[in-house]
Amino acid sequence: MSEFREDEAVVEGTEEFLPPASAGDTEKVEIVEEEAKEGVEEFLPPQTGADDAATEPAAETVEAEAATVDYEALVAERTADLQRVHAEYANYKKRVDRDRGLARQAGIEAVMTDMMPVLDAIQLAQQHDDLAEGSRMIIDELRKVTTKHGLVTFGEVGEEFNPVRHEALMQLPLDEPVQVVTISQVIQPGYELHGRVIRPARVAVANP
Repeated sequence: MSEFREDEAVVEGTEEFLPPASAGDTEKVEIVEEEAKEGVEEFLPPQTGADDAATEPAAETVEAEAATVDYEALVAERTADLQRVHAEYANYKKRVDRDRGLARQAGIEAVMTDMMPVLDAIQLAQQHDDLAEGSRMIIDELRKVTTKHGLVTFGEVGEEFNPVRHEALMQLPLDEPVQVVTISQVIQPGYELHGRVIRPARVAVANP
């Protein structure tokens, strides 16, 4: 311990005889310290850049999520609008098709109704065999047209009387007894269009 104290005393005594540090020496020391500091900073990672790099992706993620939510809501709204328009158009198309069919049916029925007197006259002429050969061909073509559009005649002697399809104008007994009210004579045939009666057959009936 005494040896170290003696050395310290020698050093302290020596410093008294050293010349004071000049201004140039002080500047050199400061330059060396600055260069050492800059050299150390070159090997340190940039703190500010790393923070920005970590912050920017997070901000972009938040913005992307917000944009995605808005886009999905917009798609859902537009899809609902499209489905509503599609349903309205489908209902409109069905209604138009139905109305068109009803209008067509009404037009055909009107024409067939106007033709009934002509068909009745043709039937009477056929019953009396009062038709020329050329007229028969025309009548056959006319009946093909009416049948094509769904017009069917009904009412035959011997059928059971049906008040929905037949109109009884008179009573006329048959040669043979009957068990139910039966058609004994067809005065005018009935007509139905696509299964719907548009004129009942006018008949005479025989009662049991």
